[in-house]
Amino acid sequence: MLEELELRDLGPIHDAKLVPARGMTSITGETGAGKSMLLSALRLISGAPADASRVATGAKEAWAQGIFVVNEGDAALAIAQQAGAQCDDHEIFVARTVPASGRSRAILCGKTVPKSVLASLADELITIHGQSEQLRIASPARQREFLDRCADNDKERLAYAKAWNAYREIDDRLHRLSSQESSMRQQADYLRESIARIDRVDPRPGELEELKRQRERIEHAAQINAGVANALAALDASQGDGGDDYQSADALIQHAVHALRGIHLSGVFEQCADRLESARAEIEDVTFTLSQQLDLDSSGEDLDTLNGRIHELDELTRRWGPTLDDVIAWRDKARFDVEDLDASPEKLTELAAQRDECLRKAHKAASALTKTRERAAKRLSKDVDGELAQLAMAGSSLTIEVRAREGDGALDANGGDDVEFLFTPFKGSSALAMGKSASGGELSRLMLALELSAAGERAHKDAHKEGEAPEGDEVPPMTFIFDEVDAGVGGKAAVELGRRLARLARRAQVIVVTHLPQVASWADSQYVVGKKEDGDGIVSTHVREVIGDARTEEIARMLDGSTTATSLDHARELLASSKLS
Repeated sequence: MLEELELRDLGPIHDAKLVPARGMTSITGETGAGKSMLLSALRLISGAPADASRVATGAKEAWAQGIFVVNEGDAALAIAQQAGAQCDDHEIFVARTVPASGRSRAILCGKTVPKSVLASLADELITIHGQSEQLRIASPARQREFLDRCADNDKERLAYAKAWNAYREIDDRLHRLSSQESSMRQQADYLRESIARIDRVDPRPGELEELKRQRERIEHAAQINAGVANALAALDASQGDGGDDYQSADALIQHAVHALRGIHLSGVFEQCADRLESARAEIEDVTFTLSQQLDLDSSGEDLDTLNGRIHELDELTRRWGPTLDDVIAWRDKARFDVEDLDASPEKLTELAAQRDECLRKAHKAASALTKTRERAAKRLSKDVDGELAQLAMAGSSLTIEVRAREGDGALDANGGDDVEFLFTPFKGSSALAMGKSASGGELSRLMLALELSAAGERAHKDAHKEGEAPEGDEVPPMTFIFDEVDAGVGGKAAVELGRRLARLARRAQVIVVTHLPQVASWADSQYVVGKKEDGDGIVSTHVREVIGDARTEEIARMLDGSTTATSLDHARELLASSKLS
């Protein structure tokens, strides 16, 4: 839900803040006042291309910021977190700066991000139904996505994606083996020869480092033995040849202990004696460890054997290293690769059978997915036709075709069918693709009918699952912005248009730019975009919320261009009657 929209120096608007209602918000004002700049701000924070010509005259840059409130677990939160943004209290701050010259900057919760991130967020947060955005629904991909949203077929789409990916994986593997059979046989021969060479050496993890340490000790055996012998003699006279008069560390410590014990007093003397006893025990352990190091074999024959083994292992690391562990890992992986590269007729036949079975499962999953789309298409077409009849478009109809493909190549990543929305503007006319058969105003109302029908589908499913429509503290999951939805509408049709926008606002946040009082009167809040002239004759645009009498006066102005007693009474009557039961 859009909690706040703020902009500066965008077109004729130097400073404005919009705090939309949770339900429906109308934006009104005279033609040319600058209402389109609010939509431009929304498009900017949705990742649309920046246009420096929209920067206000004399300003260095234009700036727009939107604050969105989302529910726990919403996809928008995950997108923001993946972009490295920190969102507190389930609020997402999105800003865009457009300099008069230079590149624009996109900011997400204080962090600079690519504008593509804003576009991804906008897909989850905002749906703009304006003249340019509505053309996107004309694409088959967008129409399929909309239909899937109404079909509530996540389970079937997930099952199909799993089956399709399994088929593509084994099909790619079979194609690779079949088309590159000769080169793969050569690669397999190389791998087998390499594996055999490594196996002949039979390296063990950590062996090379261990052998190098052994070689170093053998090469320095005389030096090690001399040093160890001297250390042992100093620690314990019985381990060396220091003569009868030579006193070792062990003997000296023992002498000190006896001297302290001979004092026969507790306290510091006894404590020091205990500590010396502990030190003597540690020295005895060190003495034992060093005595184990005196049996080094420094024969030339063992050194030659070690050097030969080290040379073999070094050869392996030079070719498949850099470490011996890398060599062993390469060999283990090569053994699996050889199986894939062994393009024997038996192997190809086995893979072909597996591929055919995966394709069969993918077709079965695609068929189940197509059935969900066909059922949803039938319901949605009927519901939309009912809505269009109430929106001054009697005789218009929407046909949603779901055509299952046949033959080879019938499947793709999205299933085994083609989805197309066909619009019939009046009885007797041909059904044509959306975008080719509807005017801007008709397309806006058609999109409203689609959104109303989709919202009705979701409400029905929620009530079926939970027993009642969702309530509580959850914010509306989507913000819908409608522009030009009232083009060519008046009278009772305008009232019905406002009523249906208000209905949609029960399950989503709705912002509508309108010039019809019959539509604006249904809104929970209303903002007016107007022009004002200062003492120097400079004209600027302002945006203000109208409440109470000010709103009545704005509705009266929209009714007949004035605020006479009659128009004010009419405005009060209209506001009072524009309530959902």
